Amino acid sequence: MQPSWDDLRIFLSLARGGTLTTAAKALGVSHPTVARRVQALEKEIGARLFERLPDRFVPTAAGEQLIADTEAMEKAALSINRRSAALGDTVSGVVRLSSGEAMAALLARHLPWLRERLSRIEFEVVESHMLANLSRREADLLIREQVPDLAEIVARKLGRVAYAIYAARDFPLPRKPALESLPWIGFDDNHSYMPGQHWLHKRLAGARPVIRCNNWLVLHRAVQSGAGLAVLPCYLGDTDPVLQRVGGVIDEVFADQWLLVHRDLRALPRVRAVMDAVIVLFQRERALLEGAMVSPTIREKRT
Repeated sequence: MQPSWDDLRIFLSLARGGTLTTAAKALGVSHPTVARRVQALEKEIGARLFERLPDRFVPTAAGEQLIADTEAMEKAALSINRRSAALGDTVSGVVRLSSGEAMAALLARHLPWLRERLSRIEFEVVESHMLANLSRREADLLIREQVPDLAEIVARKLGRVAYAIYAARDFPLPRKPALESLPWIGFDDNHSYMPGQHWLHKRLAGARPVIRCNNWLVLHRAVQSGAGLAVLPCYLGDTDPVLQRVGGVIDEVFADQWLLVHRDLRALPRVRAVMDAVIVLFQRERALLEGAMVSPTIREKRT
């Protein structure tokens, strides 16, 4: 009798996670189920697959050999799943779209328009900066600022996002801009790669912003409160009546936006429909994304 794919899938999850808790959570089953199915698999194969240590399960030599074969089976099963999904011919079902928190907020703002065009689509908007695994269907579409070097990913450039300085509308700005002396809000050291942070670091002559966070929406909120100035994407700042733009678009700060999809899913009707709608949305909002819709409060040569 050959091992079932369900048992092998549980084995692989335990090998990756190392604990019954992690494997059970990943699979959506109970701890006893994981333990029972792994024991049954060991009995069926006739070999011990894990060393049971006090804090984790470690694959034995037999387990290591089985991991490679099971991963090959998993890859084939995922491919079958993606290809069979693409055989459907209806523009309906769930489409999961992943982006960073600021872009997710922009998408959320336009969900009524997207739903009007695609009334039979259920949207799942997922906020994440991590590269979701499209092969495992962790997301159907990604909007990211970089294109990963992966052969199975197809990328379409959506446009370019501009950035500028913003402050609360009632924030006391000097008549002659000396913005370096004002309080600034930026990202913490772990997120210094975010657009505008290198530019800000240079402008402040290496000094750190007096308020630091790790999330665009928290940063946006802090600017709204009047806590200081910050570099924000124009699509966040220019649409906020509580904020004022200080100076023009910062020419050297920008972020290209890419729509990513697995090559096996791009022909799936519901995914294709959402892709087309997102492309149209970015074309419609191009002026906003590029910061061409607002006259700034102060025009600075240094900005």
